[in-house]
Amino acid sequence: MSMINYASREINCKLVYYGPGLGGKTTNLEYVFNRVAPEMRGKLISLATEHERTLFFDFLPVDLGNIRGFKTRFHLYTVPGQVYYNASRRLILKGVDGLVFVADSQAERMDANIAALENLYENLVDYGYDAAQLPIVLQWNKRDLDSAVPVPELRRQLNPMGLQEFEAVATSGQGVFDTLKAISKLVLKSLN
Repeated sequence: MSMINYASREINCKLVYYGPGLGGKTTNLEYVFNRVAPEMRGKLISLATEHERTLFFDFLPVDLGNIRGFKTRFHLYTVPGQVYYNASRRLILKGVDGLVFVADSQAERMDANIAALENLYENLVDYGYDAAQLPIVLQWNKRDLDSAVPVPELRRQLNPMGLQEFEAVATSGQGVFDTLKAISKLVLKSLN
């Protein structure tokens, strides 16, 4: 839930990037971090194993300036992609205002995408969130790879609710800011 401080005229929102391991969640945040002006962002905090996989979360506060007289800041997090870190996934979801599900477009990763999406919805239910009421967008990452599943098939298997979706290549930045802008707009709309 967004934290609104009327005394300091500040709104803090929490966005969580969720998805299978090595799907591109951290790459999204790194791209944003490297492209946003230093005065508009905080530090990128990343906890990783020796194999460069995020263990707990990446956290990047992005300042969006003033909206209706309030300084608005988005805090971007990723969850660990590995299923055995589900307790960490659940903890990071607490107080979430919006979600980006980053799907790995490779055909061989479809089962991992489905498992991660099912895990997301289970964890939301455990916290009492209604997925139909929570701002969620989907990102089809790794669209540049030869083994990328066609978008209609990704949509059929992963987007039965008809959520907004974006094609992306996080390593080059394609679709990264489109995804971030879409989820940010949905979260701000939900605050009204």
